Amino acid sequence: MKALVLEDLARNFGGLPAVDGIRLEAPAGRITGLIGPNGAGKTTVVNMITGLLKVTRGRIKFGDDDVTEADATQLARIGIARTFQNIRLISDATVLENVVAGFHRHETTGTFANLFGLPSAQRERRALEDKAMILLEQFGMTGLARHPAGGLSYGHQRRIEMMRALAMDPALLLLDEPVAGMNDSEAHSLADIFRNVARRGVAILLIEHNMRFVMSLCDHIYVLASGRLIAEGTPDAVGRDPRVIEAYLGA
Repeated sequence: MKALVLEDLARNFGGLPAVDGIRLEAPAGRITGLIGPNGAGKTTVVNMITGLLKVTRGRIKFGDDDVTEADATQLARIGIARTFQNIRLISDATVLENVVAGFHRHETTGTFANLFGLPSAQRERRALEDKAMILLEQFGMTGLARHPAGGLSYGHQRRIEMMRALAMDPALLLLDEPVAGMNDSEAHSLADIFRNVARRGVAILLIEHNMRFVMSLCDHIYVLASGRLIAEGTPDAVGRDPRVIEAYLGA
């Protein structure tokens, strides 16, 4: 099983450091938290991990592979999936179609077979829809399978994006504020799903503002402020750290 490791990771914008010297490890089978106040650099870190931003300094390793220079397509092929702060769905497509789209890296039939609706493509499509329905059941959304995704509530759209990421069968799952806008009951139901995903050996890196959610879910937490790592440890240790309290509440 693979772990994500960041070594002295940095990113500058216009010569100014947005992230400066981050070290972090997200082991397989565990949920690791990355928290910090607004503007701390959390999403910048995720964008570097997923190839959307180039690294100014440092290395990103996933298992035995150095993936610092890998692009988003290459990372997806080796099992790195993510969700986004801003939901990115195919609004006119159904919930089921959006989730099936997440299985794209597992498709074996070619463009020709799909274009002409050959039996092999039809069989594969039915198999992927069956797998997608299993995810919909886990997230309590089977009754919405045929509904257009764009017409659903914000919380439901969040769930669709998570299902699409899980459809990739990732070895590393990056969750960028997955429970933003959700109430405690909705967040609690997702926490159980994330725990089950981690138990299957997936490394999860959770970026989230809901402190109660993070503290109840994560095994280990890293705290950023102004682009620098100011604390790390267990939820209890981080919650008592004076530097963390000051970063969130002020001196």
